[in-house]
Amino acid sequence: MMTVSELPWVPLLVPDMPSPQELLPWLEHMHAVRHYSNFGPLVKELEMVFAQQFALDPEQLTTVANATLGLELVLQALDLPAGSRILLPALTFVATATAVVRAGHQPVLADVNERTWLLTPEIAYAACERMRLDAVLPVATFGMPHDMRDWQRFEQQTGIPVVIDAAAAYGSQWLQGAEGTLVFSMHTTKSLPAGEGGLVISTRPDLAAKVRQLSNFGINLDPAASMPVGALGSLGSNAKMSEYHAAIALASLQKWESHAQERRTLYANLMHEMDQVGWHKLTWQAQGPGGPLIAPTVLCVQLPDAAGRAALEQACQQARIMTRRWYQPLLQHMEVLQQRCLSLDTPNSQTLAQTLLGLPFFWGMQAAPRQRVLDVLKQVLSKHTYEL
Repeated sequence: MMTVSELPWVPLLVPDMPSPQELLPWLEHMHAVRHYSNFGPLVKELEMVFAQQFALDPEQLTTVANATLGLELVLQALDLPAGSRILLPALTFVATATAVVRAGHQPVLADVNERTWLLTPEIAYAACERMRLDAVLPVATFGMPHDMRDWQRFEQQTGIPVVIDAAAAYGSQWLQGAEGTLVFSMHTTKSLPAGEGGLVISTRPDLAAKVRQLSNFGINLDPAASMPVGALGSLGSNAKMSEYHAAIALASLQKWESHAQERRTLYANLMHEMDQVGWHKLTWQAQGPGGPLIAPTVLCVQLPDAAGRAALEQACQQARIMTRRWYQPLLQHMEVLQQRCLSLDTPNSQTLAQTLLGLPFFWGMQAAPRQRVLDVLKQVLSKHTYEL
């Protein structure tokens, strides 16, 4: 029998990327036409698939090199005044805030709902009463979708544009028949992995077209425009999706439905098993108003207190199980951002920052690593008494 030190580490994440064999037909097609970037045929095919899925005109969406650049370019395309105040949750990945700063604006950090862990329209309305806001950037936290009809109502009542950072929510976040703007990630760890890539969807007139132009340095490619093709129409960046990454995304789409179903089943089973061994002392992210997680990619649990989280982290480390404190420290506690942000009261985010822990979760996770995680969880929670 192996000792603990001889056991392989249980990884936190394992990318669900297509195999070389699955990629080969797409790569051969790409090579046959000798088109590798600059809005090639595979990118166009991928965008047509997305347009059909979201029941949109192809002009209402565009791919980009990654979701972070997608957020930056959307903020630029909104033509907000320099230094505009953009409301976003304090509990989010740093890219949400850095995109705002790099676009020339100021992040305003708000709290999240204690159950869904989302920045909600109610929180945004309250923030509007305290200060001027120029845009809102909610996040689909851990892939949990927002109700787009609620955010459309917020836009209509306040006149403030809303852009959803839906990086982790492909397959879960939809427009739901509402108006809105969504930015998805196709990073290797996300629901639809392409290695790198992003998708911008917007019903706001001409916004996706502006982002497409900005992603190609700002060069005009529209023969119907008032300026010549090839002229510089705006100050953009190089943020185009390559044909290589489009090939990976198209290959990933071929197995997406089956793998999403397997991840849903695994997620539900792990939640049930952890509740059983943990005497229901764990708290899970509640379903958001936009519906359930369709293709979860991470498993994040809230422990009853900071001591419990620290104990579980230490026990996992000793058992060679990887964990992660996602979205921590909070944005307002990061030195690089402190002088660039305004921060509202964030009591729910503060509590979550002290008690959330990411545990191993990935497609194809076998029984042995699952049992190791459950054994450690049971061991830790049996030794601690919490006030529930």
